[in-house]
Amino acid sequence: MDLHAELKIALEAAAEPGRAAPMQAYMRDQFVFLGVAAPQRRLAARGLLAGLKGIDADVLLEHAQRLWQQPQREYQHVALDMLDMHWRQLGVDHIPALLGLARQRAWWDSVDGMAGIVGEVLQAEQRRGGDGHAHMDEALRHMDFWLRRIAMLHQLGWRADTDAGWLFDAALALAHEDAFFIRKAIGWALRDYARHAPAEVLAFATQHRQQLSPLSYREALKHQPP
Repeated sequence: MDLHAELKIALEAAAEPGRAAPMQAYMRDQFVFLGVAAPQRRLAARGLLAGLKGIDADVLLEHAQRLWQQPQREYQHVALDMLDMHWRQLGVDHIPALLGLARQRAWWDSVDGMAGIVGEVLQAEQRRGGDGHAHMDEALRHMDFWLRRIAMLHQLGWRADTDAGWLFDAALALAHEDAFFIRKAIGWALRDYARHAPAEVLAFATQHRQQLSPLSYREALKHQPP
């Protein structure tokens, strides 16, 4: 039995059909669900995904693509769980493939999950002396706003590794946009960096308050002292 057949059996066994409709409604009826809550999904798939340790990166991406094509949303989340578990097998050259996946069946849940994986790959690249923003300049200018969101969010959790100049420039580059998911991403990225450098974020947000949307500004300073 192959991986995908085993995952299907495991997920269907973990499904609670009564959860499916509320989960679908939460995602604005864009996707169908089996009815597997996130903790149960991870538990059901963990052992099978762990067996992929050391697998070739291209094969890993093929598995992700195959999972992404399944109609039930849980399979895309399993693909993200798999990539997150084995991100060390990926490199900068795989970023375009990851971004390509993110554009398929895109919504905030899968896009934000992919932003975290892209960020892990790029932070590791930066720590090796490479380009921590590889492909992100292009993503920041991409016609697909979901890729712009990934670019804005890719440094989440980097703390001292954060390139503040890049972050602030990206925030200003997207500040004119009306899309909620972009405005929210700007505020989230700034707020996350404020955990490491609150004074710098406060100074930036104050200086550029007229350029930032009220949502971005409010989110950026959400945890700042009054």
